[in-house]
Amino acid sequence: MADRYQQFVDSPPGRFMTRRLGLPQPAPLRRGPDLFDGPVLVGGGSVVREVLARIGAHVLDNADEYDALIFDATRIAATRDLRDVYTFFQPAIRSLAPSGRAIVVGSGEGVAQRALEGFVRSLGKEVRAGATAQLVYAAPEADLESTLRFLLSGRSAYVSGQVIRVRAAVKNAPRDWDRPLAGQTAAVTGASRGIGAAIAEVLAREGAHVVCVDVPAQGEDLAAIANQIGGSALQLDITSDRAPAVLAERGADIVIHNAGITRDKTLGRMSEDQWDSVLAVNLESIERINTALLEAGDVTRIVCVSSVSGIAGNRGQTNYGTSKAGVIGIVDALADDLAKRQGTINAVAPGFIETQMTAAMPLATREAGRRMNSLAQGGLPIDVAETVAWFASPGSAGVNGNVVRVCGQSLIGA
Repeated sequence: MADRYQQFVDSPPGRFMTRRLGLPQPAPLRRGPDLFDGPVLVGGGSVVREVLARIGAHVLDNADEYDALIFDATRIAATRDLRDVYTFFQPAIRSLAPSGRAIVVGSGEGVAQRALEGFVRSLGKEVRAGATAQLVYAAPEADLESTLRFLLSGRSAYVSGQVIRVRAAVKNAPRDWDRPLAGQTAAVTGASRGIGAAIAEVLAREGAHVVCVDVPAQGEDLAAIANQIGGSALQLDITSDRAPAVLAERGADIVIHNAGITRDKTLGRMSEDQWDSVLAVNLESIERINTALLEAGDVTRIVCVSSVSGIAGNRGQTNYGTSKAGVIGIVDALADDLAKRQGTINAVAPGFIETQMTAAMPLATREAGRRMNSLAQGGLPIDVAETVAWFASPGSAGVNGNVVRVCGQSLIGA
């Protein structure tokens, strides 16, 4: 559904009026898989410089405008050292280009490192014109290339104010960064439309053969998506007793748990069926399927779709919020086990995404969802899909146990 307010802001009269009235100013976001090719300013230690050289980033010390400002804060160990972050960003922040990136790389150890989270989240609420801010905690010997490629491109357009942790892991850089999933099979549940269809399309673009999974009632739409991307369709109710075995037999390298339902009611009005059905689809099915996948031993990447509702809660969604918080619990519970198998499990937590579901919301609720984030607009299904693809990449072997919000830095939740 078109965002008419954003279209109005993009017009000269709309821009003039909304600025005079102090209304939100959503800027067009720079989307797409290509790496930014503008100047990058780097400060602090030397951890990121080698990675940026491999990426081919144009690191410059003097430019009128920068696509990215990156500060290596891994050497910060005491509170007084935090002045270095201020000294780097304060004179440069006004030179950040529209849809630019402010990135801090830290070690994550100690009081001063924890303080960086408050700095980055606050900075994300100050930058304008579609710019974002992120914090990456890197373990010693962690491979940051996949993560910096994601953050320094339009793929991370709707991700801001996030803390990403990269562990040390066996380096497994893709042979081709344009098609890092070539030769792999990815299964995507709930793939017939919306976010699931976008995930299937992006994973296919990245080179994977995609098995599109959805219930038989969505068979026609499912087949259309599978045919469009050169994948295959699997009509399957993931809550059925046979679903775990069927998916395990497919031998997928990558599994994306995207399928989900809502049955919204306040708790006092919620029926047992409304509670049970949401928990069965959104949480229990994932647990059962993961057990079968890990027993089969083929899967190397598991990505779950959670929600901001699972982090911050939402009125009328005690069932949905419970299930999506449980999804985060699955990530926490299995991350170490997957690491031992040289695999990963992560989750995306979408905020307000422009889908058929959000298009059906009442106008006031829909507008509040769009504006109540640092980017003052709704995200698109491809924003979630691009984040999923980053998690799924062979180069993301150290990106494990993360929950990354794709919400434009929503003003609710952490």
